[in-house]
Amino acid sequence: MQIAIAGGVITIALVIIVNYYLDQTKNSGQIFGDQLALIQKDLKNETLSFDAQETQYNNGQIQKDQMLKVTDEHIKALQSFLPRYDKLKAPDLFVPSLQLFRLSTVTELERTNAFREWIVTGDNATKEKSDQLFQQSFQYEMNALQSYEKARASSSQ
Repeated sequence: MQIAIAGGVITIALVIIVNYYLDQTKNSGQIFGDQLALIQKDLKNETLSFDAQETQYNNGQIQKDQMLKVTDEHIKALQSFLPRYDKLKAPDLFVPSLQLFRLSTVTELERTNAFREWIVTGDNATKEKSDQLFQQSFQYEMNALQSYEKARASSSQ
């Protein structure tokens, strides 16, 4: 009888521990998702602002020296996102998507540096490189979103 009671108590304790662990995992996933969404929102706003000014530059509405200042500020802003990614505590399922989001930002930073070089030199090869890096950054972003959604679906099962 005592063995049965002890077995029941152990079973109940294990169920409580497992449920607690699952709740904690779900909560940490939610916190990670919220923090990542904030980074992506801030990054999107920064990028949209820069893209608008790039369009103005390409249309001759912004002078070269002003665009260089805008570009330098954009480079600093992009660099500030990298430590934010590094501080995130991603649940194991989400590590690949976090790496891809970060890689997208690193590639966007490389793209902006190439764009800046094109402004300074006028070398069309650097403009082409900038455009290629832009496409690569976009592809990393799409892959990151796909990876994130796949991980989210797996974690909710």
